[in-house]
Amino acid sequence: MGVHPNGISSVRDTYPLSSLSFEELQPDVKDIPVLSHGQFMQHKKEEDFAIAVTHCERVPGDPSTTYAAFMVFDGHNGAAAATYSKQNLLNNVMSCTPPNLTREEWLAFLPRAMVAGFVKTDKDWQKLGKTSGTTATLVIVDGWTITVACVGDSRCVLDAQGVATPLTIDHRFDDNIEEQERIRASGGEIGRIKISNGEIEVGPLRVWPGGLCLSRSIGDIDVGDYIVAVPHVKQIKLSPAGGRLIIASDGVWDAVSTKKAARCCRGVSQPEIAAKYVVKEAIKARGLRDDTTCLVVDIAPRNSEVPFAPAVKKQTNFQKLLRCISVKEAHIDYDLNIMEEIFDENSPALAERLGPDASVHAGNGLFLCANCHCTLESDAGISVHAGNFFSQIAGNAWEGPFMCSDCKTKQDAAEKDAKQDTNQGSAPQQQGETGLSPPLTS
Repeated sequence: MGVHPNGISSVRDTYPLSSLSFEELQPDVKDIPVLSHGQFMQHKKEEDFAIAVTHCERVPGDPSTTYAAFMVFDGHNGAAAATYSKQNLLNNVMSCTPPNLTREEWLAFLPRAMVAGFVKTDKDWQKLGKTSGTTATLVIVDGWTITVACVGDSRCVLDAQGVATPLTIDHRFDDNIEEQERIRASGGEIGRIKISNGEIEVGPLRVWPGGLCLSRSIGDIDVGDYIVAVPHVKQIKLSPAGGRLIIASDGVWDAVSTKKAARCCRGVSQPEIAAKYVVKEAIKARGLRDDTTCLVVDIAPRNSEVPFAPAVKKQTNFQKLLRCISVKEAHIDYDLNIMEEIFDENSPALAERLGPDASVHAGNGLFLCANCHCTLESDAGISVHAGNFFSQIAGNAWEGPFMCSDCKTKQDAAEKDAKQDTNQGSAPQQQGETGLSPPLTS
């Protein structure tokens, strides 16, 4: 739904670079940015994919509903999960979106649809019984609004007005204490590989059993239920000055920092050349140890005569100090000059801007437990086993039902007791005996 049949181009394909101008599609284009994109990669394992879907229509035949999508996948234990995800993730996100929404409604609903689409892709893949897994980063651009969802460590960075800002969170144990705590609370063990009879620890922190260094991914059925596909989602409105998105696999980010990746391609007006610069910089720093993939998306104001992402002039130490002080004293205002944060569940800046009585989650209504009606956060263990979560009969995946981990545990116990009673020839427990309603169905 909403995906142009000929719009998908893999990193392994050759296709002409073109600006995604909508002048012929929409009557009023003065406020619509011009998009251009390019990509570059160096193979090592052939498990990376970069996808650009450029002329999508939410409502087929209605050019006013056009948007663009960009994705990077970094597979592990084979390329199968990454291949499956690149073919299905965007369609699953769109299938979780109610029809007949206005643009404002669609953008407000998109974070929720992304969560549901990621989870659906993961569960559908796991049903195939294959053990491969993948990171997934999906970026949807609609006008000046950018919505990003990510599991794993294929980072997306916004470079705008000389400032590089990550739009994703790396789901790596070394970098994320909250994810360590979540995994341990779910029964997983975290540690490094031990050699020399266990006397020396090497490599990154990993979850055991399985040895995966990611806390969130699509697939990895053999690792455990604590590895989830619930993405971190962020939505921003970019300033009319525009910006550059750098979406890359860990082959880049293991070698260069966010700032260095942005800096090495500033002043390069062609995004495919910019992507090549980033990959070459990563290989120069670390060598070709892994698939190294970069997808660059330029979002520029229409009729701009200035080459995109001009090189930032060198500053004296005194100028850098003044800039650092001004940013610290007015951090939120500084960020708002570049972008307006619309949705990020973990954002203290957004919470501060909305005020002490407002909740970042309030009004988004991402998920409510069907049993206890508590608000489900993305790291709280949303159960997709609560009834037929994605029932093809109902066809309304966005309606749920959803269930929190506590209620899911209680329901599983109640169903187990009821099954045992049935096998023993006795009547199953009634609702009042467990405090839970019967198993949910869509």
